[in-house]
Amino acid sequence: MTGADVLLLALGAVAVGAGVLVVTTKHLVRAGLYLVVCLGALAGDFLVLSAELVAWVQVLIYVGAVVVLLLFAVMLTRAPIGASDDLDRPGWPAALIGGGAGLGLTALLVDAYRWSTVTLPSAGTAERLGEQIFQSWVLPFEVLSVLLLSALVGAIVLSRPDIGRAAPQRDRAAGDLVDSEPGGRR
Repeated sequence: MTGADVLLLALGAVAVGAGVLVVTTKHLVRAGLYLVVCLGALAGDFLVLSAELVAWVQVLIYVGAVVVLLLFAVMLTRAPIGASDDLDRPGWPAALIGGGAGLGLTALLVDAYRWSTVTLPSAGTAERLGEQIFQSWVLPFEVLSVLLLSALVGAIVLSRPDIGRAAPQRDRAAGDLVDSEPGGRR
């Protein structure tokens, strides 16, 4: 076992441990921070496997954007930051489903590959990857960016109670504030 194997296993253990903490913690903000640790360990795994571009994309997009978007959504929607009892549900159904899915995938991979060796393709370059992304996958890339932008705008609109409500108008005769919606005065 080489040093790279040991590092790969250690980073994998950190990723699995942080992933377990993400789904078992009662604190929503801590779950987001554990997610940062999990995704960072995965980026470290990619670095050990000499996939530097994928590792930095993992850090920039997932750790840098998605987790920050998640934490901003928590802050903007005024979700409970401390321990929340409604996040404490029985874990045995999830453990049963996760364990069954893991065993099923393991059996599938063992049955598919047995003891055969898999030849790896030649190493790609950033230039070839860029050509593939911006020739074949540019439309899904842009659709995803518009989707993330609309989710952020939606979170801001939902968190602000004053957006979307008409401004109160003064009743000229009585001098009172009148709600612009049907139904009366304030």
